[in-house]
Amino acid sequence: MLTEETIKEVLRGVKYPGYSRDVVSFGLLKNIQLQGGAVKVTFQLTVNKPEVVAQIRAECERVLRSTAGVTQAQVEVNVPGTAPAGSDPWSGQQRMPGVRHVVAIASGKGGVGKSTVSVNLACALQQLGAKVGLLDCDIYGPSIPLMMGVHEKPTISDDEKMVPPEGHGVRVMSMGLLLEGDQPVIWRGPMIMKTIQQFIGSTDWGELDYLLVDLPPGTGDAQLSLCQTVPLDGGVVVTTPQEASLGVVRKGIAMFLKVNVPILGIVENMSYFTSPGGERVEIFGHGGGKAEAERQNMPFLGEIPIFVEIREGGDQGVPVVVGVPQSAATQAFVAVAKELKNRLP
Repeated sequence: MLTEETIKEVLRGVKYPGYSRDVVSFGLLKNIQLQGGAVKVTFQLTVNKPEVVAQIRAECERVLRSTAGVTQAQVEVNVPGTAPAGSDPWSGQQRMPGVRHVVAIASGKGGVGKSTVSVNLACALQQLGAKVGLLDCDIYGPSIPLMMGVHEKPTISDDEKMVPPEGHGVRVMSMGLLLEGDQPVIWRGPMIMKTIQQFIGSTDWGELDYLLVDLPPGTGDAQLSLCQTVPLDGGVVVTTPQEASLGVVRKGIAMFLKVNVPILGIVENMSYFTSPGGERVEIFGHGGGKAEAERQNMPFLGEIPIFVEIREGGDQGVPVVVGVPQSAATQAFVAVAKELKNRLP
């Protein structure tokens, strides 16, 4: 007898084009309808690529029609803007006008250098010719303004939207730009949700190829609010090599999968340190991020070693990608940016 679980297991045999992961674990399967031997499945993609739609539809129809008990198979593949309202809990999501790709940068825990990776990836993508925005969703501890050297408040457009200031060619929005001095934010969850919705819907981001969203550590209100407000084209998970970080990072990965966000890859930060004498020192171990990516069957975007220039650039408001463009540190970030760009052209 056919069941939804049976159909789901069959569809796990279909890989997302260009990836080793299947379409079910990517969270793209939205609905299964069974009526006798007739099966209808509905997918919701986060990108609008006709060749991807055609391949997923053809492969799903093939595996369903070869399943015992299936007499008729219908595969519906929706792309952004075509999902029927109310078809899933995320039906309130709306694409951002003029923004091609929205990518969340996340980590399971603090202290792994996620914001450092975010600002340097944003600047690297900008130097690769993309139009880039950077949204700081760490409402309680915003650090992006300092690291990007942006301190002016957003202006207000004629249609009463906030216009983000720019730093190093990247448009930046952060709670830190709206506060005075060291004023703390002491809010409950609903205020966090409202603020993030305003950053998304009441901000004039203009035309962007990529909006990178720097999320706070953990899996709380900010992450859920973002996912309910705008469909994400993918998530990047930042970790350090040691198991203490990786153990929590797995929760961040599980969060993305739970809210149907495809994971674009894992970045291993603070991978190793090279002493002035040329000795390589693996302070936090090495290779844990790549091993975790292999274990999770996910892309590994690259490793970022520890460089003094990275810390100095963040403190001075000039990310190393901008301040020391020929450095080994910059090349590491550019390599990760190229990997990301290849996955979201």
